This record gives sequence, C-alpha cells and structure tokens, in this order.
Amino acid sequence: MAHPTQLGFQDAASPVMEELLHFHDHALMIVFLISTLVLYIIAAMVSTKLTNKYILDSQEIEIVWTVLPAVILILIALPSLRILYLMDEINDPHLTIKAMGHQWYWSYEYTDYEDLSFDSYMIPTQDLTPGQFRLLETDHRMVIPMESPIRVLVSAEDVLHSWAVPSLGMKMDAVPGRLNQIAFIASRPGVFYGQCSEICGANHSFMPIVVEAVPLEHFQNWSSLMLEDA
Repeated sequence: MAHPTQLGFQDAASPVMEELLHFHDHALMIVFLISTLVLYIIAAMVSTKLTNKYILDSQEIEIVWTVLPAVILILIALPSLRILYLMDEINDPHLTIKAMGHQWYWSYEYTDYEDLSFDSYMIPTQDLTPGQFRLLETDHRMVIPMESPIRVLVSAEDVLHSWAVPSLGMKMDAVPGRLNQIAFIASRPGVFYGQCSEICGANHSFMPIVVEAVPLEHFQNWSSLMLEDA
C-alpha cells in the first residue's frame, strides 16, 4: 500500500498493473526527452545572437517537426491500446464476485456459491487494533484465491460509486441500474487496500475496499467457514 511522502505508484500486485507501470515509465521517458530538447532550444535561442538563415525558411525542418511528433504519438498510442485491450480481456474466470456500492458501504456476493454474501463496513477509528490502518480497514474483507482469474461485477444501489484498488490496477464505476465488469489476477498473496473513487455523498471517504489474496487451499477453508456461519 502507499506510504507517507510516496511519489510513485504502489507496488504492482497483478499483471495488468505491472503493464501499466511499464507504460508509465515508457511515456515518462518520452516526456523527459521532449522537455530536455525544448529547454535546450529555448536556452540556445535566448543565449546566442547568431541567426541561421537556413532555419528561417527550410522545407526540411518543417517536415521533421511535423513527422517527428506523429512518430512519438504512435510510440505512445500503440502500447496504450495494447494495455486497454488487455484490461478488457476476460477469459474463463475461476470466480465471479458481485460488488454493490451503497451509501456508505460495500456488499459482496460470491455468485458461484449458493449463499455466500456479506456487507463490508469501515472499522471506526476507536475500534482499530494496533497495526490496522485508519479509514482503510473493514470488518469483512473480499477474500480471493491468488493466481486465479477473478471477475468482479460492479454496480450500485443508490448513487454513483467507484470500486478501485490501485495496487491491482483496477477502477470501475458503480452505476445504479448498470452492471459493469472487470477482471484481474492477484499475482501474489497479500492485503490490498482501495477506496471509493467517485464522490458519493457525506461519507464518501468512509467506505474503503480491502481485498485479501490467499492460496487456493486457504480460500476454500475460508469459504467453507463463511457458508457454515451463514
């Protein structure tokens, strides 16, 4: 998860997030090169009194500064489109979970099970135990098996919400009357935190998301206990 004064992204916990990090570095390097070139040209023009008559009227340089930006845009667009299609790809998910946004909590329903659903409320500050994070912990976590394709169906019951977990590279709007879907694979075990990312009312800041990725055997034990309690 993020820590104070952190400048970069959170550590990737899914293949899609790893691709997004690589694309970010790729685009940022292009921005650095363009910025360096522009600053150099500005400094050269300000600091010299010499004038090159071949630059004042030159077909060749006009061709270069037309074609070069087009090539740069293509170098940015192609990997961007690739990741966009990867994020929409959903192939034979092993588990489907329906996440419903409410004012102001989330409810989860494991649709592959007959009766496995629960509400997830934020733990109040006064009830936190040592080591838990303020405004991020919930009384029930969304538990998933690691290294398995997971599909999340996202919707809302009242107003617009947004289900977002940065370290998994996921963000999907929860719209009343509409069912959106997003897929991911948790590449390692861990606890990943997120928050509602669409302003949804007075307690918008108090409906966190906690995803816990565990080995398949542990997930089966957890689901059995939840079904027994139900």
